[in-house]
Amino acid sequence: MKLSPSLLAADFADLYREAMSVAPLASSLHWDVMDGHFVPNLTFGPPVVNALRKKLDLPFVIHLMIDHPVEYTPQFDVRPMDTIIVHVESTDGADRALDAVQAAQAHAGISFRPATPIDRLEPYFDRVSTVLVMSVEPGFGGQSFLPDSLTRIRELTRRIGERPIEIAVDGGIQVGNVRDVVRAGADVIIAGSAVFGAKDRLAAMRQLLEAAR
Repeated sequence: MKLSPSLLAADFADLYREAMSVAPLASSLHWDVMDGHFVPNLTFGPPVVNALRKKLDLPFVIHLMIDHPVEYTPQFDVRPMDTIIVHVESTDGADRALDAVQAAQAHAGISFRPATPIDRLEPYFDRVSTVLVMSVEPGFGGQSFLPDSLTRIRELTRRIGERPIEIAVDGGIQVGNVRDVVRAGADVIIAGSAVFGAKDRLAAMRQLLEAAR
């Protein structure tokens, strides 16, 4: 299991220190980019992400919960190890959004809301390296894990089959449910409050990793 801390739950006043505090056990850093339209929240934009990109060596996963990823994807200073995840429900459409990610020379991922049928993702399986399952309604951190997500993860695992696609899961993951999530088929766990809500970030990450076994 890979663990990707979500900076949505970090101290925005000291993002560099927060990122460095989890770096030893993190497979990547997860950025939830929101526009106040696609979801009812505003978070990071390209200037903030790019500023940290210059200072950190960890891979970035940039999750675009925005209406117009085609316009904003080129504004992120990504490296070849980085991933940009777009939503199948975006106003721009998934094909155009994935074209923009490819043009940026980043790894491509696709995500979907909890109520969106998995059928809508299948046309894009051959274009992405990551599928992100939202186990909460996207927009805000600190929400409770939606139990139906386990069924969706299992079904997604079945449909992906032998394709080289990682399944990432984001939302409400804690020590008490991480094992079930991994057993359902998750390869990457995105954790925000469970990591940055703890005084000792690395201890919290170790607990998650141990609980997932």
